[in-house]
Amino acid sequence: MEIIRSRQNKFIQHLRQLAADKAYRSRQGEYLCDGLKLLREALAFGAELGAVLWKDEAAEALPEGIEQYAASAELFDYASPMKNSPGPLFTVKIPRYEAGEKLENAVVLETVQDPGNVGTVIRTANAFGIDAVILTDACADLYNPKTVRATMGAIFRQKVLRLSLEELGPFLREKGLKLYGAALTEKAVDVRSLDLRQAAVAIGSEGRGLSPALLELCDGQVIIPMQENSESLNAAVAAAVFLWEMGR
Repeated sequence: MEIIRSRQNKFIQHLRQLAADKAYRSRQGEYLCDGLKLLREALAFGAELGAVLWKDEAAEALPEGIEQYAASAELFDYASPMKNSPGPLFTVKIPRYEAGEKLENAVVLETVQDPGNVGTVIRTANAFGIDAVILTDACADLYNPKTVRATMGAIFRQKVLRLSLEELGPFLREKGLKLYGAALTEKAVDVRSLDLRQAAVAIGSEGRGLSPALLELCDGQVIIPMQENSESLNAAVAAAVFLWEMGR
């Protein structure tokens, strides 16, 4: 295993760019993960690993063929997007999903910009057996290190698609899925009254909700019943309620 000692090392610079630059991640076709738990999840669920950087020394043996490096705690912390991470850092190839795969249900996120919320929705969707999470408009990047961390390993198991609004409608029609938009309007019906089999639910940001353009694509609007004068729910919390109903 190679010991890295310089901040100018190409692999160290590569890790820093993967952490900071969405366009660079896309060009390289890989993203950055952090922590032994995520590493074990990646190995268990067949993620394609690139290389691993250990803090000081390897904490456990890895399968043959995986590039491994080690760096001092100071140099590791320079490379890591996390503060005081125990490591390791490792890279994973961005997977490609086949558009032709069958879908029974999906959740659509529009302009949910907080990486923690996006990651939490992915984790929750995976827990309830939802076929796909679809990100549209200005959602947080799926491969932002904060998003990846918030999935708690679900990123290696859950199908996540990125579609434009123009692509979304035709895609859902092709899959035979009705689309319901979560909205605070008079048209919205109680989620408990809907049959959400063969359906997708769209959720917008807490501040702005769904855009008029996305609502135009919807077959109906849906609402979570709450006490009067309650504040709107955080996007990830609202998604969890809808995902529970879809899974049920």
